[in-house]
Amino acid sequence: MPTILIAGGSGLIGSRLSHLLREQGHEVLHLSRRARPDAAFPSYRWSPAASSIDDEAVLRADYVINLAGAGIADKPWTAARKQLIIDSRVDSARTLSAAFERLQHYPKAYISGAAVGYYGDRGDEWMDENSAPGEGFLPESCMAWEKAIGEAGRPGLRKVAIRIGIVLSTQGGAMEKILLPFRFRVGTYFGDGSQWYSWIHIDDLCRIFIKAVEDDSMQGTYNGVAPNPATNKELTEAIKEALGNSGLLAPVPAFALRLAMGEMADVVLDSTRVRSGKIEAAGFQFSFPTLEKALPDLLRRKV
Repeated sequence: MPTILIAGGSGLIGSRLSHLLREQGHEVLHLSRRARPDAAFPSYRWSPAASSIDDEAVLRADYVINLAGAGIADKPWTAARKQLIIDSRVDSARTLSAAFERLQHYPKAYISGAAVGYYGDRGDEWMDENSAPGEGFLPESCMAWEKAIGEAGRPGLRKVAIRIGIVLSTQGGAMEKILLPFRFRVGTYFGDGSQWYSWIHIDDLCRIFIKAVEDDSMQGTYNGVAPNPATNKELTEAIKEALGNSGLLAPVPAFALRLAMGEMADVVLDSTRVRSGKIEAAGFQFSFPTLEKALPDLLRRKV
């Protein structure tokens, strides 16, 4: 079976993807800030900021999946943090691309995460892969990211960019944060809750990446979202129902979020309603197309 090299393999998506790839018989390697040859998924050292990488990792790779990048909502959006968000994604692509060229060893495909933040705040408008980018920092950062993906490797290298939506998992990300207030029998939504969230069950997202590895016909940009986006309030209500929780739902006013988070409030207040038609046309079938299927599974299996 092919060997898959994952940058960002220890993150929420990368960890789950690594396990699912191994279950299918693939050998999985990670790129990390420190080498760990004896880890469950052997890790090779790299530093995108310094454009350095362990050549052996690249030479062993049949496919490369790049999920590396600083967290969008981990820290306040100072000017320095915003630059780091962009640089961490652009530098990772460029470091890998330079290594392919230097070693004259190219993977069979270069597959990268991207984000539906590309579309920006678009209200009720439906977005697909041909839609124009939005305005603001999130679209600007995504455009720089996708430009670097497009420039990676030599002409003719199969490249796939997955624009990832809100990943639902009990192990991290948005859902974990939404679950916290329910411990106190209160659920919260943001603003009036009408903004569209294009979500996806973490296992369906990982299966899209696995399809991108295994399906030679996949090339270009695909939305990594479920077919049925929900508003922020609908998502919170669905989680409450899946929990069997009788608690209250309360809004967090948009102005309070702006005061507390500044521009970073865009992450929770932007409305992005995204279609999944292209990946479905490529033959992908969602195991969890609706919240009614996704949430009970996530809560039961704790994935």
